[in-house]
Amino acid sequence: MAGAGAQVATAATEATAVVAQKAKVVYHINDAASQALSGLRSMRNHLDTAPDTDIRVVVHADGVEFLMTDYPAADAVGPLVSALTSRGVSFEVCEITLKNKSLSKDQFLLEADFVPSGVVRITELQNQQGFAYLKP
Repeated sequence: MAGAGAQVATAATEATAVVAQKAKVVYHINDAASQALSGLRSMRNHLDTAPDTDIRVVVHADGVEFLMTDYPAADAVGPLVSALTSRGVSFEVCEITLKNKSLSKDQFLLEADFVPSGVVRITELQNQQGFAYLKP
């Protein structure tokens, strides 16, 4: 019987550890025109409700555009990107997309970080680091 009690105690400890884990979410944006503004607003609302959430935004293909300094709607998205960055959100841009579109890192907002592959990064965050996946 002592073994059963130890198993229950271990299960309870593991359950508490799961509850205590910080929420982690990756937002996937691959089309700035249809996903950027609504996605940024969702992230803001997400943090307003769950401020300790670890949010990563991975962008590739046409999703990179909203993080560029010459984005046509920069006046709408720029302040949101800055505000979210100040709250701990990271924005990760796919370097394969940069190569395919002949873009350079200096064309992007200072808030942008770069990763070798956007889809590989999303896979790593989901499978290896336990991030939930959201697509605006």
